[in-house]
Formats: sequence, C-alpha cells, structure tokens
Amino acid sequence: MKSKSGFTVLEIIIVAVFASLLLILFFVQKGNIDAMERDEDRKIAINAMYYALEESYYADHGYYPESISEENIKVIDPALWTDPMGYNLGEPDSSYSYQPANCENGKCKEYILKAELEKEDAYIKYNRN
Repeated sequence: MKSKSGFTVLEIIIVAVFASLLLILFFVQKGNIDAMERDEDRKIAINAMYYALEESYYADHGYYPESISEENIKVIDPALWTDPMGYNLGEPDSSYSYQPANCENGKCKEYILKAELEKEDAYIKYNRN
C-alpha cells in the first residue's frame, strides 16, 4: 500500500481562506489604530494652540486675536499648525478651525478652537477668560 504525502486541495483552500481573513482583520485594525493616532495628534495640536492663546497671547494683550497663525502665536511648534492630512489651520480642507467671537477692532473676547476627528466627535476648546 502506497501512502501519499502532501496536502489536499481542500486543506490548502481552508488555510488560504483563514489566512485571508486574518490579513483583512489586520488591515482593518491597523486602519483604526492609525486613525486614532491621527486623532491624538489633532488633540495635542488643539491643546497647544489653546494654551498658547490663554497663557501667552491673552496674558500679554488682554484679548484674543481675530485669526491665529505661527506669525502671531510664536510659542508653539510650527509643525502643529498643520493637521495630520497636511492642511494648515485656516485652509478649506483643514481639520482645525479657529472661530473668534465678540470682536471689535481686531480684539476678540471669545473664541472656539475645533478639530474634526475621525473616530470621535469633534474636539472643541472654548476660551477660558
């Protein structure tokens, strides 16, 4: 009696299907983890802008500016003005936004800083003073 060695076609198909499912699961989870990391980067940038506005700009001037950028808020890392997708605050597709309110002659009493997140609701910071 001869014995055959090797795998049957059915066994190979089952292993291939199982491996494919594992790869699909891996890439879906990797995409979720990458999106959560980008969201964390957005929160870090908004917090940096918030504290720069409160601790530096408002403390020095007594009001908030009508717009913010690295020209008038110099205390934070310039890279933080660019969102993870490569858009600067104020550009149309940026996930960051600054909305001043209650302004007179370029001096504002209030603002809203916002980052649109991928996996959570928008991250919003309001003026403290």
